[in-house]
Amino acid sequence: MSVKSEVSNWKFSTFLENNNNKFNKNDILNVLAKQDMDEAYQIISKWNNYSPTPLISLNKLSKELNIKKIFYKDESKRFHLKSFKALGGAYAVEKVTKGNKEITVSTATAGNHGRSVAWGSKKLGLKCKIFISEYVSEFRAKVIRSFGADVIRVKGNYDNSLKECIKQSKQNNWQIVQDVAWQDYKLVPKLTMAGYSVMMKEISEQINNQQISHVILQAGVGGMAAAMVAGIARYLDNVPKIIVVEPESAACVLESIKTGKIEKISIKKESLMGGMSCDEVSLVPWEILKNSVSHCVTVSDDYIAKTVKRLASCEFSEEKIIGGECSTPGIISLIGLCNDFKIRKKINLNEESNVLLFGCEGDADEELYQKLLN
Repeated sequence: MSVKSEVSNWKFSTFLENNNNKFNKNDILNVLAKQDMDEAYQIISKWNNYSPTPLISLNKLSKELNIKKIFYKDESKRFHLKSFKALGGAYAVEKVTKGNKEITVSTATAGNHGRSVAWGSKKLGLKCKIFISEYVSEFRAKVIRSFGADVIRVKGNYDNSLKECIKQSKQNNWQIVQDVAWQDYKLVPKLTMAGYSVMMKEISEQINNQQISHVILQAGVGGMAAAMVAGIARYLDNVPKIIVVEPESAACVLESIKTGKIEKISIKKESLMGGMSCDEVSLVPWEILKNSVSHCVTVSDDYIAKTVKRLASCEFSEEKIIGGECSTPGIISLIGLCNDFKIRKKINLNEESNVLLFGCEGDADEELYQKLLN
């Protein structure tokens, strides 16, 4: 059975055009400055075992969808941590602690950010406290512990784990290294985003002067998406159409774009894409995303396992790709958009398009990955 016949009925859930879309390079670089991104690249590129992650061509899928090229940034190969988050948390730990062994670092996480913070703390010989919700798998907790961090499990969702992290950190004078911004807490999330921007620096050198026409960015609280937009402003010559994708059950960016202000949503059911199951866009990313995103799209969990399998069985490209649950929404939404003739035409997705997608994690949760594979 061909890929086309398999995916021709895939659909996105919701599609929204951003009426406030006016990409302004200076405004974006006022939020995340050129020098911050350049410094992050200079420092991270000197870390042991640093190398740019692959930019893979999904040539089989592009042929089926009648698109010129689909680039897939494969973050499963990032520092053995299997996620782009390796770039952010660890970098922020290094910048804010300056290696001071007296400092205890803390954070709340759905998995990959905590892994990065724990790894960064271990590199510097720092004590580390990681708060996770009851929904975070024991496998992810085990990996975090393997870096010498204390894992504190909190009843309830991610929000509860963050509140508990803030409470205990204040009581014990721990340094919070969080990827979410709030009032009077913006520096660390900016540093985290500067770390993420290394991906776009690498991509700018990997595309060999080809122009990206569309980029689809996963959003949880928006940190990675906003960092990529800043990276576009810094490193790319052109401005592609910027599309944000979220789980249908946790579309906090879409709801905020709809009203033009940050909206806190109610999550009725946690998405399989746990790292993207967030109820509110973060303050710093919002400053970038609110005007630079051209469209928002949401997808259901229904196609996640199918996408994971197709990546692994070389149905989308020549090579086997290990992509976890949060690596799938870019592909799912692209297929859905291509299957909707009206919207495809509206956003100029055609045989001349070069689309950039982010495989933001590999089998970071090996047990869940195996379940999705089987």
